[in-house]
Amino acid sequence: MPIGIADGSSRRARPRAEPGAMNDPRTRMQVLEPEATRDLVPRLTAPVWLYRFEHTEHGWIMCIATQGEPGSGKLSLGGFRIVPEARAAAPGFSPEREAIGLAQGMGEKAAWSRLTRVGGPLGLRELDRIVGGKCVLLPTPGFRVGEKGDFELLDWGVSCCLEVERRAGVHLITGQDMGHGVMSDGRTTSLEYLHERFAGSVLEDTSKPTGEGNYWILRGALDALGIPIHKASVGLIGCGNVGMHVLDRLHDAGARLLALDIDENRLRELSERGVATFRAGEKARLVQAPIDALVVNAAGGSLDEPTVSAACENERLRVVCGCENLAMTDPQGVERLRRAKTAYMPTELCGMLGYLTAVEEYLSRARGVRYGVEVMFEAARGLEPIGRRGMSRLVERNFDCTFADAVREVYGENPLG
Repeated sequence: MPIGIADGSSRRARPRAEPGAMNDPRTRMQVLEPEATRDLVPRLTAPVWLYRFEHTEHGWIMCIATQGEPGSGKLSLGGFRIVPEARAAAPGFSPEREAIGLAQGMGEKAAWSRLTRVGGPLGLRELDRIVGGKCVLLPTPGFRVGEKGDFELLDWGVSCCLEVERRAGVHLITGQDMGHGVMSDGRTTSLEYLHERFAGSVLEDTSKPTGEGNYWILRGALDALGIPIHKASVGLIGCGNVGMHVLDRLHDAGARLLALDIDENRLRELSERGVATFRAGEKARLVQAPIDALVVNAAGGSLDEPTVSAACENERLRVVCGCENLAMTDPQGVERLRRAKTAYMPTELCGMLGYLTAVEEYLSRARGVRYGVEVMFEAARGLEPIGRRGMSRLVERNFDCTFADAVREVYGENPLG
């Protein structure tokens, strides 16, 4: 069913529908041009093209969004998300909006890395070719990773990626995201399977460099506020791969930690390590606790209106950061935090090391040179001066601008006067 017609969100720009894409009569492909994607996600600030595939027999949907204009040869960066059941059941979820919104977020990460010149040695040379993108694959029951139909699902997903590269003339670079794991054979990981069949799929666990960058930018900001990391009190929402890396680094540095997660086993593990734990329904209590910083690394939407309100009322809280995609759902949240003299450090800035890691692995393989993730851990340290200099400027200006604007001023873009 054509997106933007069934849900009434677009009456002007109808997508092109092409049955039989990839020479598979069971696959239907639609191309949504930037006018149509902006109808679906009005907050878009740059053009996004969406390639939507539907498997008419199994009901799968694959949405591949990119800021790369057709025929541009751009490197379209964004993870390969296999939508978990809980995420698919979230109010208002659609794979189309998810892919478009995440592609914009990836574009913002690329813009931050261009401004601050953070990245691996090969990626830094290609920053002008990089644009935001995202692959969002919505399975049906019985086909998620670990279920009996998972190989068939991923074969189809790879075919969709190859078709987009052929038709759009952009290079998709994708990798770890939600929904990956060990396949139904009990041996093969989903990332290995994709990597063997699609050159743009990378293998590196990008969560660790992502979390490393989050740690360093937070450390820099706290340092500018005169809060040594070993004396800081930090609340964390989301303790998955990225969140746990940040937590481990903070724990090793001696910070006092409070953590919220939906996984009871994870909470028990953290409690045994001396971390104060909170269940999902206790988010307000965590945010209202005596903390200096709040770090969000959950599945999305952590910074809703009630959470932002609680953060604004916490006089001790000075920093909100993290790597969570689509974290800020309160449209006035950034401005409300600024008025409360709490710095919101954009998650696209804090989390850009993940995409930069994928770029570095892809370019290394393409050029036949050795790749080692250690270069990205070194690059992650480049976020420390961004946090420190941005926060220092924000304090100098007495919070009359946002943290993002302070960083732009420090690094020479859009002087505030």
